[in-house]
Amino acid sequence: MRTLCASTLIGEFFIIGFAGLVAMKDADLSTGTVWTVCGIAMFLCVALCGMITRPGGVALGWALQIALVASGVFVPMMFFMGALFALLWWASVHFGRKVDEAKARFAAQAGRPDVA
Repeated sequence: MRTLCASTLIGEFFIIGFAGLVAMKDADLSTGTVWTVCGIAMFLCVALCGMITRPGGVALGWALQIALVASGVFVPMMFFMGALFALLWWASVHFGRKVDEAKARFAAQAGRPDVA
């Protein structure tokens, strides 16, 4: 699960950066505010890559997905991109868990319970 979720988060890292470039063109938003918010969100993407398997890691990922969709208020294309990445996040978590379960099952059958 870790690899799939981390791949999704790194993709989001770049999308958030590009959304920040688009948001800078909005005269109602200050450049400092845009890059503070984008920088925090980008940092969270990278930090979550290492926290996926810890308790609450997936929940924090979902919170990031909600924030990404909500950013469509400022950059309308982010409604679509946020929904797309939320779908990717769901698939990463869902199928990643299935892969982890299969790995554990195969390791147990091979007599190597230490591989999971």
